[in-house]
Amino acid sequence: MAIETLVLGAGQEVGKSCVVVTINNKRIMFDCGMHMGHLDRHRYPNFALISPNRDFNSTLSCIIITHFHLDHVGALAYFTEVCGYSGPVYMTYPTKALTPLMLEDYRRMMDRQGEEELFTSGHIAECMKKVIAVDLRQTVQVDEDLQIRAYYAGHVIGAAMFYAKVGDTEMVYTGDYNMTPDRHLGAAQIDRLRLDLLITESTYATTIRDSKYAREREFLQAVHKCVSNGGKVLIPTFALGRAQELCILLDDYWERMNLKVPIYFSAGLTLQANMYYKMLISWTSQKIKDTYSKHNAFDFKNVDKFERSMIHAPGPCVLFATPGMIVGGFSLEVFKHWAPSENNLVTLPGYCVAGTVGHKLMSGKPTKIDLDPNTQVDVRCQVHQLAFSPHTDSKGIMDLVKFLSPKNVMLVHGEKPKMMSLKEKIHSELGIQCYVPANDETVCIPSTQYVKAEASDTFIQSCLNPNFKFQKCTSVDICNSTMIGRNLIPELKIEDERAVEGVLVMEKGKQAKVIHQDELLLMLGENKHGV
Repeated sequence: MAIETLVLGAGQEVGKSCVVVTINNKRIMFDCGMHMGHLDRHRYPNFALISPNRDFNSTLSCIIITHFHLDHVGALAYFTEVCGYSGPVYMTYPTKALTPLMLEDYRRMMDRQGEEELFTSGHIAECMKKVIAVDLRQTVQVDEDLQIRAYYAGHVIGAAMFYAKVGDTEMVYTGDYNMTPDRHLGAAQIDRLRLDLLITESTYATTIRDSKYAREREFLQAVHKCVSNGGKVLIPTFALGRAQELCILLDDYWERMNLKVPIYFSAGLTLQANMYYKMLISWTSQKIKDTYSKHNAFDFKNVDKFERSMIHAPGPCVLFATPGMIVGGFSLEVFKHWAPSENNLVTLPGYCVAGTVGHKLMSGKPTKIDLDPNTQVDVRCQVHQLAFSPHTDSKGIMDLVKFLSPKNVMLVHGEKPKMMSLKEKIHSELGIQCYVPANDETVCIPSTQYVKAEASDTFIQSCLNPNFKFQKCTSVDICNSTMIGRNLIPELKIEDERAVEGVLVMEKGKQAKVIHQDELLLMLGENKHGV
């Protein structure tokens, strides 16, 4: 039996995660994302490769969504309501709660920018009716042969790694995960499993991050310096995840330093998201859960709502604006106005996909950025990139691979040169076969198949025969020796190692059987020869 993997997205790139895995005629789509850096047909996965006649219901057993980020769920409403998939969709309870917020916010942003509306609010509502929510570590029997189970992934609230089993074949698809805890989420947790395949993200395939506290201090110092000099700080971030992490950090710092400079959230989605975070405390870090009865960490004392009319208001401020990576929407609108001032600061707290304004800012020190053929922005502001990404680093990926010790590893969601480097490291240090497929590429991976076999009476009898080994031992510490007078009496250490050798016989039309080696000679009509 082989595991067939069709990579429709995040193959040798970051964006539109979508991997279709086939195990013994069971076909699972892991994630259904969109690419934030494309506006053309490359934005969505090429679903025609799953079924040329678009018969997705008979082709797919289920869809599994690991978390609510658009590069993992952005194409879901389009696939279910426009392409016509009506089968089961599995995700955790927080992901089910927050996914419609993300999809609706994205739909509104596309509408404001005059882009083609690929799905409607009605599509989102109908799509979510197909979703089946699962708890962590809950084993779900999708059908008679396929079972799945979710494990805590860190990364963002509700994110999960998913285990899938068909027959004797077992695999894990990680989605995005973090192996170290942060202020509002714990580290990824998973059981030791016997896996044929691990499909893991590799966003930071060659990066080993320094101390979290050093990175937090650097971020706070940069923000404090800017507002102290009268500047404005733009933090482009997605409404869910890093926004809450950095707000906890800034809110605490503002209290300790007694700062009066306003901190704002762009109106709408993030305020709604904070309400959900307050309700989903059980999915957060242990520290937040322990202090919840006295203080809800998502009740920010120093954070207020920001209105569009305040863009040109005088004086310093800090603004969290969506979406992250400055791919459009309000963060792009604010960037156009604030970037020309050298007093202002744009701080990019995470990974930015190629093709986005955020990526252009991180790729050197541009003085001008072309947004489209008719729009150019002068960039005189300070640009600060910080490693506040909720993805695991190279060490975390290697730690997970070592812990799970799968027979095969597949890397997705990363940059090709760095993925190739990590592939070589996994193979050379751990001796595990590693694959790095490109988009629209299919890879067949061998899997384990167990055979049920009978055992002959002679073989069973040989297992029961004692196999004693005797060893003299004189050390009092090792052997509990006894004293008679002043003489130390040596004792025997006795071991019984009942290891036997047998022969697996598989005949056509008959059940497999394990027999004693002497029985094989009788079967073959041969005599035992001695030398």
